[in-house]
Amino acid sequence: MLTENSSLPGSDADFGNDFLNVDRAINLAKDSLQRLQNPMGYWVFELEADCTIPAEYILMMHYMDEINTALQEKLAKFLRCRQSADGSFPLYIGGDGDLSCSVKAYYALKLAGDSPDAEHMCKARSWILVRGGAANSNVFTRIMLAMFQQVPWRAVPFIPVEIMLLPQWFPFHLDKIAYWSRSVIVPLSILCSNRVKARNPLGIGIAELFLTPPAQERHYFSHVSTRLGKAILMLDRLGRLMEPLIPGFVRRKATARAQQWFMARLNGHDGLGAIFTAMVNAYEAMDYLGIPADNEQRQIARAAIDRLLVIDGDMAYCQPCVSPIWDTGLAVLALQEAQRQGHNKQTAQAVAQALGWLAGKQLRDEPGDWQVQRPNLRGGGWAFQFGNSYYPDVDDTALVAYAMMQADKAEFNENIHRAANWIAGMQSENGGYGAFDADNTHYALNQIPFADHGALLDPPTADVSARCAMLLGKLSARHLEYREALDRCMQYLRNQQEADGSWFGRWGTNYIYGTWSVLLAFEAVGVDKQDPGIRKAVAWLKAKQRDDGGWGEGNGSYHDTASRGECSSSSAFHTSLALMALLAAGEVGSNEVEEAACYLLKNQRADGFWQDECFNAPGFPRFFYLKYHGYDKYFPLWALARYRNALRRRDH
Repeated sequence: MLTENSSLPGSDADFGNDFLNVDRAINLAKDSLQRLQNPMGYWVFELEADCTIPAEYILMMHYMDEINTALQEKLAKFLRCRQSADGSFPLYIGGDGDLSCSVKAYYALKLAGDSPDAEHMCKARSWILVRGGAANSNVFTRIMLAMFQQVPWRAVPFIPVEIMLLPQWFPFHLDKIAYWSRSVIVPLSILCSNRVKARNPLGIGIAELFLTPPAQERHYFSHVSTRLGKAILMLDRLGRLMEPLIPGFVRRKATARAQQWFMARLNGHDGLGAIFTAMVNAYEAMDYLGIPADNEQRQIARAAIDRLLVIDGDMAYCQPCVSPIWDTGLAVLALQEAQRQGHNKQTAQAVAQALGWLAGKQLRDEPGDWQVQRPNLRGGGWAFQFGNSYYPDVDDTALVAYAMMQADKAEFNENIHRAANWIAGMQSENGGYGAFDADNTHYALNQIPFADHGALLDPPTADVSARCAMLLGKLSARHLEYREALDRCMQYLRNQQEADGSWFGRWGTNYIYGTWSVLLAFEAVGVDKQDPGIRKAVAWLKAKQRDDGGWGEGNGSYHDTASRGECSSSSAFHTSLALMALLAAGEVGSNEVEEAACYLLKNQRADGFWQDECFNAPGFPRFFYLKYHGYDKYFPLWALARYRNALRRRDH
């Protein structure tokens, strides 16, 4: 990483008050960001996950006997490069090793031809065995092992396809779980009910990763400890015992309904749910159901998976999904802020083109799973990916509509009000907002054996709710119909503030992200800067600033709240969030703000961007983490532009 250099912005002695220096840094970052805009108007940056996804891609190739050896070696090289010194594979760079990720990576490397006697394989195997072996891996990993005949099917939860026939009043129903859960479970239930077998043409297994032979292992569910969890586990075992009694016509009906459900949501070249795991399950289910290889839908489903690949020379990995709506919305907000102190024709054109592209992506009257809870609500949301019509989310919707509001152009009025009406209607009973569904709060379902990842649901969270409050707050001054939803959302946000003054971040790491989200919302709504909640949040942020002037937060704060707001190093991303949060709270001119701006200026690279190595968001807290490759590009630009603009407003 390039840091201080006389040729770079930030090398002058007085960073905080040198407008020329700050302007130079903003213009450099702005120009670099604009050059990355797609000719169609959008931005999309890589979205990297841990080694689980590229390992699963290799496993899919061997499951289907569709092995691309050249691609396999590129994926394997990526896996080898991500292995930690102790032999494990972590969920994020710098994190502790994860058993399930390590098992999948080891198996994938062995399938790719790595010898079990190779040093890196021996280290991985030793690390896995010390932690109880593959029998202790999570449910999704054990399901994969059952398909490859490495563990018996009793090692996995009972997932009968007959769940498709359950009435809505039943304790478990698809409509009661998150969108990502249902899109994964439906095709998976077909595979599990029929105990499918991977083709595995090379006949490779991993018996060496078990302390007890899998057929003799009796403790696959030893992690279930709560009274409710044990009771549900007993029902799970009872259901498996009774499975032979299910009439054939019932299973055929349930299978047909499952097939109908996921085929209706295949989503073209963007894939089922537009997420990797659901897409793979759908593709493998289509194969089991006898849909021929030359079938157009099956071919498109396969192509959708390959669209997630990132190939760079002799190395490749697979993304869990893509993020063009989110990236574009945030890039627009950064450029809009940069435009406030002087019009630039190229920037204006970039923003206009991006907003035009976004306007064309708004979902209106398309069918969506969200309509189960809100059948009479008119559509108006945006998805996260290029296409995901069944699953718009309120976070992206609020972000994009807010950017359109800032453009102040009549051509976007209908887009904005459709979005705001949809957001107001998607509010949960407690006043907050989940990402994709309203009132997705059936918490007892997190106790079922399948839910050992703890992310079966999509309940309201402070960060998503804050984005909704930003939009509704700006609108409600002239549109009183949004006032009630706003008031309830603001009360929810106040109730969610932690004792130390911070807010939890569900979709970004972590308490710095959550606190930034809420303080920007409070600013948009017009909350007094001396509000006790704001002052408490400001004190928390200032206490977490590091000696170099920056902020950092590791994903360890999802595992141990004692480390909230802390990390061994600063990042441009977290520093940008903290700087914007403090500015939103009226702290322009404070020492902490000046030092934050200095940090960003000193760490800008010659290409105008910054370089963070950290994984900066959870897919599922404690189990799955992401690195948005755009976060160290548009967030620092946005923060520096807000800093410059705040100083000029203060001085004039």
